[in-house]
Amino acid sequence: MSEKEHKVSRRQFLTYTLTGVGGFMAAGMLMPMARFALDPALKAGTESEYQPVCYLEELTEEPQKFAFSFEQQDAWYESEVTREAYIFIRGNEVTALSPTCTHLGCTVSYGSNDDHPERFYCPCHFGMFEKDGINVPGTPPQRPLDVYDVLVEDGKVYLGQINQRT
Repeated sequence: MSEKEHKVSRRQFLTYTLTGVGGFMAAGMLMPMARFALDPALKAGTESEYQPVCYLEELTEEPQKFAFSFEQQDAWYESEVTREAYIFIRGNEVTALSPTCTHLGCTVSYGSNDDHPERFYCPCHFGMFEKDGINVPGTPPQRPLDVYDVLVEDGKVYLGQINQRT
């Protein structure tokens, strides 16, 4: 086909031009919106930082409750979060357990039940956990207490991500 036989009408030229400009403008508007919406998902899965909680010398073989705070960023909102953990020494290892009952999320306490002073007790539905956080058969919780990643460095105990046990 020669150039003379392939002519573009004014209408076709205007259609091609407006389609190209419109597509360019739409992409220019949608790209920032897509980046804004996907940014939190792209940052998900980053490693959690360890937070200092207590000194190693403060710990005993009996679980003690320690509170700690850290800055948390949820998408574009930054806030200070306070959490608690039962921390104790078992053998030569430091163990940190979540105080949240795995049945319905109530807060457990250690040694508060007169009948079972060496267990974690949940007052909401009478759930019980052994000292190591394992759920007692025949009570409502179906899995053990969650456990924190623990790092001991320079005499300080640091807690990281919380992990679900099965």
